[in-house]
Amino acid sequence: MSAFSAFDHAMMRRALALAERGLFSATPNPRVGCVVTQGERVVGEAFHERTGWPHAEALALGAAGREARGATVYVSLEPCNHYGKTPPCSDALIRAKVARVVAALGDPNPKAAHGGKALAAAGVRFECGLMEQEARELNIGFISRMSRARPWVRMKLAATLDGRTALGEGSGANAGRSRWITGAEARRDGHRWRARACAVLTGIGTVKADDPRLTVREVETSRQPLRVVVDSRLEISDRARILEGGSVLVFCGTDRPRPVAGAEVLALPNAQGKVKLPAMLQELARRGVNELHVEAGFRLNGSLVREGCVDEFLLYLNPSFLGDGAQGMLDLPDCGALDERLKLRLRSVERVGDDLRILARPA
Repeated sequence: MSAFSAFDHAMMRRALALAERGLFSATPNPRVGCVVTQGERVVGEAFHERTGWPHAEALALGAAGREARGATVYVSLEPCNHYGKTPPCSDALIRAKVARVVAALGDPNPKAAHGGKALAAAGVRFECGLMEQEARELNIGFISRMSRARPWVRMKLAATLDGRTALGEGSGANAGRSRWITGAEARRDGHRWRARACAVLTGIGTVKADDPRLTVREVETSRQPLRVVVDSRLEISDRARILEGGSVLVFCGTDRPRPVAGAEVLALPNAQGKVKLPAMLQELARRGVNELHVEAGFRLNGSLVREGCVDEFLLYLNPSFLGDGAQGMLDLPDCGALDERLKLRLRSVERVGDDLRILARPA
C-alpha cells in the first residue's frame, strides 16, 4: 500500500464527508463522495445523491472542467466500470486525463468492479485503501448486499435500565406500549437511523398493539423507506395505519395469502407455518435493500436473533425502571451457563438527551 500523505488523508476525509450527504437518499446505490485537486487546491467536488442521477466522479469532473487534466482524484469508492443507469466513471476519468485516482474502498459489486484496473491500464495511477474502514462503515449495507446477498440488519431497541421495553400483556390500556420509553431527543435520533435505512421492519404484534405508521419524521428527507411487516397468519387489518400511503411489503407463512389493500403480500412459509426469516432477508436484498432497520417486539426480535439475522443492535437506555412484570427486549431461551450468553462488542456509547445510545454488534 502507498504511503499516503497528510493531504491525501485530508482530502479523503472530505470525500467521505461528501458521501455522507447521500446518507438518506443514495440507496440502493452506495454513498460516494469525490474531490478533484490540482496540487493542494480543490478544483471540483461532489457526491452521489440518488439512483439514476450522475455519479460523484462525473459531477466532480464537471465542476473541475479543464483543471481535471493532470489532477488527483479522491473518491470514497472505486470508480465503477460498467454501463448501468449512467456510463462508467472509469471511462470519464480516463477521458478527463486525470493523473492519479485514490479510492478508499474497492467496489464490492461484481458488475461494476475493476475500475481501478481499467484506470491503471490507461496509464492513470490508481491507489486504493486510504481510510478503508471509514468507507466500509458508511456503506456497510451495500457491502452486505453485494457480498452476502442480504441486507445489513440493525435492530433498534428502547428500554429502561432494567431492560424492559413495554408493559406486559394484560396490563390495561398501556399493554404493549413502548413508543415513549425514551425522551424526545432519543426519538428524534432514532428517526435518523430509520431514515438512512432502505426498509423498516416490524411484526404483526407491534402493528396490533401500537398501530404505528413507521414513517420517517423529525428528519428532512425526500425518501420514505419501504415498510415491511412479518405477519405469519396474515392477521393485519386493512385499516392499519402502516398501510397508509402504500410502499408496504407483508411477509406471511400461509400458502394461500389473501390480498391486503395498500400492500404487496409474499408467502415465505417455513415448516412451522411461520415466515422463513433468512429467506426474507434474501428477498429484500434482491429488491435492493441495503440496510434493514428493525423496530419490532419481544417475540420477533428473539426470532431474528436466534436465526442469526441481526448484525447490529441500536439500543437506547432510559434512566428509569419498569419492574419484573414488564416485557423484556428479546424472547431468547435461558442460558445454561454464563459462557453461553450472547456476547456483544460495543461500537459506541453516547448520551442523547437524557438517554444513552449504545451501538453494539455480536462478538
